[in-house]
Amino acid sequence: MTWRGALPPVRGRLLFEALLAPFTWFRVGGPADVLFIPADEEDLAGFLGGLESEVPVALLGVGSNVIVRDGGVEGVVIRLAGRGFGAVEAEETRIVAGAGALDAAVALVAAKAGIAGLEFYAGIPGTIGGALTMNAGCYGRETGEVLVEMRGVDRGVGRIAAKRADVDLAYRQGAGVPGVVWTGATFQGRPDDPEAIETRMAEITGRRAATQPIREKTGGSTFKNPPGDSAWRLIDAAGWRGRSVGGAMFSPLHANFMINTGEATAADIEALGEAARGAVEAKFGVRLEWEIKRIGRP
Repeated sequence: MTWRGALPPVRGRLLFEALLAPFTWFRVGGPADVLFIPADEEDLAGFLGGLESEVPVALLGVGSNVIVRDGGVEGVVIRLAGRGFGAVEAEETRIVAGAGALDAAVALVAAKAGIAGLEFYAGIPGTIGGALTMNAGCYGRETGEVLVEMRGVDRGVGRIAAKRADVDLAYRQGAGVPGVVWTGATFQGRPDDPEAIETRMAEITGRRAATQPIREKTGGSTFKNPPGDSAWRLIDAAGWRGRSVGGAMFSPLHANFMINTGEATAADIEALGEAARGAVEAKFGVRLEWEIKRIGRP
């Protein structure tokens, strides 16, 4: 009997050979051996505690910053999409959010409650789980600046909690820990007038709409900005703005965004990124680091 025949019982959903492309913004990628959508944190803890230790586990949020490769993903892919992970609540000047909550929803709840400091989440098209994993940020602010504490499930221990001081966060380096699935977090804001907060949020969303291809099949920023420079400037200067490989193209609007023009494969998208990366290194001596996460079999 393979490991798939001995999975722990769950209250959520277990899907075998589940195609992951519909769950990603690029709309590409093969199937997961098993896709698990837990009902709540207790369901997740029971599953991870009973899963055979050699089975790989990967996480997938709303797929806004990931390439799922065409060969699919080995082991179990966990998606925190159940009702138990999407709650967002205001508590005085703090926001408590589940890992499945959209970043934009966190910004909106905070604004309505008169809690400032989380407006930048209006410009991040992901979930809180992803924000914790990569220390997501935009327009000069990032998750680590407002994070108070996190809660999650450790595959070998069970439920855990961690304070901001317990994790080393840096630019696009988050709290991703092998074997740990973060299920929620608490964020600290400051009191302010709700209308003033909403005005700032509108400025962020308007700027994003004007400068990024948000209506395309994209994956957000492709590469991290190198120290003292911008990835988009280097890609543009290397001549890769608007260039394509197969059905994948660097956006004419923003040179650090790749888009699926309609028929791209994951291999097309990854090859496009590597081609531009090689061109930038050859011309400027700068080795760009991927910001988009790539998972699965080639």
